[in-house]
Amino acid sequence: MKITSASTATTQRLAENSSEKLLEQQIQHMLVAVEHELRSSPAGIDELSLIKKLQRSPWNLIGDLEFHDVQKLYPVHFLLFHVLYLLRDTLAQAGECLHISPLCIRIERQDTIAGKGVPGKVDNLRTFYLDLAQYELPKETVQQMMDRFWAGYTGSGPGKPETLQAARVLGFESIPDSFNTVKQAFRRAVMQAHPDRGGETEAIQSLNQAFAILKTHFSQMVEQI
Repeated sequence: MKITSASTATTQRLAENSSEKLLEQQIQHMLVAVEHELRSSPAGIDELSLIKKLQRSPWNLIGDLEFHDVQKLYPVHFLLFHVLYLLRDTLAQAGECLHISPLCIRIERQDTIAGKGVPGKVDNLRTFYLDLAQYELPKETVQQMMDRFWAGYTGSGPGKPETLQAARVLGFESIPDSFNTVKQAFRRAVMQAHPDRGGETEAIQSLNQAFAILKTHFSQMVEQI
């Protein structure tokens, strides 16, 4: 019995080591691919468009994906953001800044060489995404995390550029005055983007991201009153 147990444990360790090596290889390949695609899109690119580019040739790093299924989308989202934060640290050493947001990811030049965040301030998003232990989470945890993506891990919520971009995704030229206006626009946009009406599930995911950002924006405004 002891021999069997030891053998089973050894097999499990070998399987885990093999899985870790494969994951590390994928991360290295994604680092190359993501930097290439970002430099090919100097104006920036949203998360879903970047995922699609990584799915296509010559990269073929991501298989078929159901964008409306949060549980299946999460591992891809996590791994991509893990790579983005690794890349951000590397680019900072060369005087470049990587702006990271689901709605706009882009490489920018900066006058001073940055470190890994504002001195004395913990970058909770960076800490979360660089922790590979967060790669696989229970379904309930994933849903909660995605629901409070901006407010829960940043501690400060979305900035004005992200909020404005989210508003534009929902069809506004500027940030609306009320959350009720946002809800109405979101419902209309989701109905139009529904696959039964010729829309795409990827579009719905973009709308969900934009809605979550604006929801956090207005929640913060209420708290400040």
